[in-house]
Amino acid sequence: MALYEHVFLARQDLAQAQVDALAEAATKIVQDNQGKVVKTETWGLRSLAYKIAKNRKAHYVMLEIDAPAGVVAELERQTQINEDVIRFMTVRVDELEEGPSAMMRKQERDRERRGDREGGRDGGPRGDRPDRGDRAPRRDREEEAA
Repeated sequence: MALYEHVFLARQDLAQAQVDALAEAATKIVQDNQGKVVKTETWGLRSLAYKIAKNRKAHYVMLEIDAPAGVVAELERQTQINEDVIRFMTVRVDELEEGPSAMMRKQERDRERRGDREGGRDGGPRGDRPDRGDRAPRRDREEEAA
């Protein structure tokens, strides 16, 4: 059997439970046709690069599938019919990724980076920065230069 990654974008106004139900429906389609969903990842509600069907955001879901080609055709047919799905893409891959996908690793890195901050952009506390009062007023510097 071939290996595929199937990513779909669901409308922004859906609840997370409805998005999970869409993922379960896709899993059921694959399993009913002698395929297997190896992994399901929900990437969450993310901003789109441009508006799609009046949506500025979408719920992203990825399924890693081990199934024959006919299963993917049926999955895409059912996904295309569903009005809650605004875009989808299925790609054949040589091997499935072990562990979390690149999108999930990126989210973890972002979370870690935000957790390290205590108030400044550089990660350090705000007290480490030089105070603006250390510089001489502007007119004094101009007089020194003259």
